[in-house]
Amino acid sequence: MELEGEVTSIIYQNEVNSYTIAEMYVDEIDGKEDNLITIVGYLPFVVEADELKVTGRFVEHKEYGRQFRVDTFEKLMPQTLEALERYLGNGMIKGVGPATARKIINTFQDDTINVIKFQPLKLSQIKGITKEKALEISESFIEHWEVWQIVGFLERFGIGAENSKRVYDELGVNAIEQIEANPYILIDIARGVDFKQVDKMAMDLGIEENNDKRVKSAIKYALIRITYNGHCCTLEENLIEYVRNLLGISLEDIENGYINLKISGEIVEEERENGEIWVYLANFFDTENSIANKIIDLSNAKNTKYIKNIKKELGKIEIIDDIELSEKQKEAIEAVNDNNVSIITGGPGTGKTTIIKSIIHIYEAKGKKIVLAAPTGRAAKRITETTGEEASTLHRLLEIGKFDDNIFLKKQQEYQGTPIDADVVIVDEVSMVDMFLMNYLVSSLYKGTKLVLVGDSDQLPSVGPGSVLKDLIESETVETIHLDKVFRQAAKSQIVVNAHRVNEGEYFLPKEDLEEDSKQDFFVINEKNQEKILYQVLSLCTGRLQNYGDYDFFKNIQILTPTKKGMLGTKELNAYLQNALNPEDKFKDEKRANGAIYRVGDRIMQVKNNYDITWEKENPFREEGIEYGTGVFNGEIGTITAIDEREKSVTIKFDDEKVALYAYTDLEQIEHSYAITIHKAQGSEFDVVIMCVPRTAPVLLTRNLLYTGITRAKELLIIVGDKNVTEFMINNVDSKKRNTGLKYKLRRKKDF
Repeated sequence: MELEGEVTSIIYQNEVNSYTIAEMYVDEIDGKEDNLITIVGYLPFVVEADELKVTGRFVEHKEYGRQFRVDTFEKLMPQTLEALERYLGNGMIKGVGPATARKIINTFQDDTINVIKFQPLKLSQIKGITKEKALEISESFIEHWEVWQIVGFLERFGIGAENSKRVYDELGVNAIEQIEANPYILIDIARGVDFKQVDKMAMDLGIEENNDKRVKSAIKYALIRITYNGHCCTLEENLIEYVRNLLGISLEDIENGYINLKISGEIVEEERENGEIWVYLANFFDTENSIANKIIDLSNAKNTKYIKNIKKELGKIEIIDDIELSEKQKEAIEAVNDNNVSIITGGPGTGKTTIIKSIIHIYEAKGKKIVLAAPTGRAAKRITETTGEEASTLHRLLEIGKFDDNIFLKKQQEYQGTPIDADVVIVDEVSMVDMFLMNYLVSSLYKGTKLVLVGDSDQLPSVGPGSVLKDLIESETVETIHLDKVFRQAAKSQIVVNAHRVNEGEYFLPKEDLEEDSKQDFFVINEKNQEKILYQVLSLCTGRLQNYGDYDFFKNIQILTPTKKGMLGTKELNAYLQNALNPEDKFKDEKRANGAIYRVGDRIMQVKNNYDITWEKENPFREEGIEYGTGVFNGEIGTITAIDEREKSVTIKFDDEKVALYAYTDLEQIEHSYAITIHKAQGSEFDVVIMCVPRTAPVLLTRNLLYTGITRAKELLIIVGDKNVTEFMINNVDSKKRNTGLKYKLRRKKDF
């Protein structure tokens, strides 16, 4: 059966697979007029007021009654002025809310679509619409419509609609024609596309099995896939074997495609001292090469920031700051003075922060300019709090422009950071920095600038590709100070003591072995049953911790878990916690979007980089007291402070105090963060951490994941879960070594 109608409300929409339950108004069914029906199916990008043509059948749900199950659908242009007004005002068109939509319809009537598409400047006749805004409205309208055409085309081949926007951005209005000419260009554009889906499309369009485009695309696809696991390269024989299994063609055909990619410079071979040949996508090779060159050049430059009589300066700092530096801490500060590039690494409680503060004070006293940075907003905020000096995220410091997940297919020189005017640059939490961000950083430094990299190489590696901190340390080409002594004050913390024990492969220190003056900051609740673990988490968050230490969830507490899936994964935990901590309230505004309900007071996290969104915040380091900027990045946590249905916007205040306004169309960039994965927590610290340890995929239950989770807690850590699982994690040393070549390149360039 085929029906046409208008979507009047979205009842449910899964943010992962776009499975949707919606109500749709249909003019006529079987001779009956004015029907409101329930439609169910996979309906990506469908919002209220959309006009749809749906194909499917009616089914009887045992609980919810009669529903129309959608097999395929097509988006239609609204047929009446009333429908067009609702469509324009539904929040999807940038710069248009219900009031503006009404003005546009009233002014242009039946000519509205023609004006928006072909004569957009006429929109500026309406009060409140500037010429710039008029062009923006037209661009947004056309973009949404073109994306829908691509959605429909790709859906025919089983390719998810989430890729349609990127395809449009890359290929423009004639995207479909380009894809029909060469379907394999989708591999280069849409991250996460399954090669087999694209390959089937190509075969259906008549491309032969041994076609050179097919072979080259398969080789690039294999190299792209390894990057999803953090690798930068792979062995040649493994690559060839994978592609042969993927395509089912002769070795000769594969080798021809391989040679053509080398000739065109799209892939690069690197033969190492043991004779092994490693293969890279060109940009990965170039990026590693660039990092190695810059690091060696910085190291070999004249040490123009050298301070004479550094030991005397250390003595002054001890008196001024009323501290006693250990020999290791003094060694670290002297290493920074003696070298242009240095690394300070160590676990919690080993004195890294004291070293940073001392470096700042010594160099500032000599009139030197210090710049502090970290990969995340929370980490930058923490440095500011501990040092009293302004710190920024690396993205803000480098003023990095927009780049997407497919950066590996673009030329690195297109993405240079802004030169940094500083004598000393100190970067904390460097274990989180991937190869591309490190390349921006070192490319932005003048020769003679000192670079101090601080981090814990035993924590989880970066989300992006590479193993930068580990490679720099293991290359032995950069002066590295390993801090291994836990200071007496820190040793009183069971969090610190047990973090080091876990890192050394030992179980938590027994209570009877604790020193008398140990802090009561580490607790384990041994539960095997998932429902009981959930009960413990909810109970701790809704009163027990308030009574124990006056800890308020929204100010002090963070739930961590290894996984997104299951009862103790982030998805379900967030639903339980929202219901318990910020339930529905007629006095609180809320907005349903992407299968979730966002409510004033909710804790949320940004889950993708947005380089364009503007924000402002109070900043005592600025003369005017207010700082303005752009960009909110993956992993930043905040709180919803307002929802404005009239303006179709949500206001979010992030933990580093910046405030940003999100259009409803931007809400797919956020998710609830009452509970977050341990991976997402890296670089952040929280007063209280409740860490769930459920039975889940062994690949997630690793020692460095547990170690990273423990070291997120500042004042109190509570582990809730099965003791056997915790012991498994301690013994499960993560053996998934990342395939990189930075260490090799650094050593080779150092030798030259």
